[in-house]
Amino acid sequence: MATLDIEQTRNQAKALLNSRIDSVTELVKARQRITDLREQLAEAEREDKRAYVRATKDGWSPEELKKLGLESGAAGRRRKSANRATSDSAAASTEDDSHGAH
Repeated sequence: MATLDIEQTRNQAKALLNSRIDSVTELVKARQRITDLREQLAEAEREDKRAYVRATKDGWSPEELKKLGLESGAAGRRRKSANRATSDSAAASTEDDSHGAH
């Protein structure tokens, strides 16, 4: 039987672990970036709401703003959320169908 070198084996094991640690580190970085971007988006949406309110207080009507392509952010988000919910439920339904066929 061949003699095993403990140090060489330990070093090989560490190299394997390091590559796994690197991949999970990249995953954590990606998840943190998503969290940071969601926070930035939430702040941008709050600023959008404040700016919309300022515009209406300065005399712009919601109808005028809509004609300019600047409808209320809440109305735009509701429509997008409804579309997303519809497509999400359709995707879930498709997944359920494919799982039931097995």
